[in-house]
Parts: sequence; C-alpha cells; structure tokens
Amino acid sequence: MKEAENDFIKFWIEDGILYSQFKKVTEGTIETLKSIIDLRTEISAGEKQYWCYDFNGIKSYNKEARDYADQYGQDHLYACAVVLNSHVVKYILNTFMLLKNSTVPLKGFTKKDDAVNWLKELKKKEKH
Repeated sequence: MKEAENDFIKFWIEDGILYSQFKKVTEGTIETLKSIIDLRTEISAGEKQYWCYDFNGIKSYNKEARDYADQYGQDHLYACAVVLNSHVVKYILNTFMLLKNSTVPLKGFTKKDDAVNWLKELKKKEKH
C-alpha cells in the first residue's frame, strides 16, 4: 500500500482507489489546499486516480481556497467521492454538482462504503 502524509492529512492507495483522511480538524485555507493538492499529486505520481475524499475533519474552506480547488483540484482525477457527515451538506453538494459543468465526476455520500462502491462502479465502466 502506497502512503503519503503531512501534518494534517494522510493519503493512501488501496485496491486502485486513492483514500484520504484528515488527521486533525483543519481550516481550509489557500495554503492548506495547495498542500493537499501537492500531496495528492505526489502520491498519484502523475497518474489519474479515483479518490475517496473523507471530508470529515475539515472545518471550512474560504473563498480563495474554493477558487483554487475549482481551478487546480481536478488534476490527476478520474472521479471524486466525498464522504460527508451531514445529509444536508450531501444534498447541497450533489445539487450544486448537477448545475456545475465539471470535467471530473464528483458526488457526495454519508457512508464511506457507498462512496467506494460508486468509485468502483465508475472504474469498472471506464476500465481504468
């Protein structure tokens, strides 16, 4: 299993899926987001990934960080399943993604198993 981590997030690749988990409650600043994207790029080694992004542990993302993620956060990804601890936030995210013309499929889930199964189904369809 391949792993990479910094002070606040850990990434690992298992059975062809990239996973991440925050190690502590983290503020989503531009510096934090750049660090997350850089670490994700490092573990991906230039290859696209199916990412199970456990969002629990992120306190908030400021506008500058959200804009940066929108511009650079889709590099090296086939798809992203976001694990959230709120059905309301999941609904808002999924509704927003229906309206947004994103190049990378992104969907919110409240259960990690559902997120991983969605990624595995996409991976199977795309044969990556």
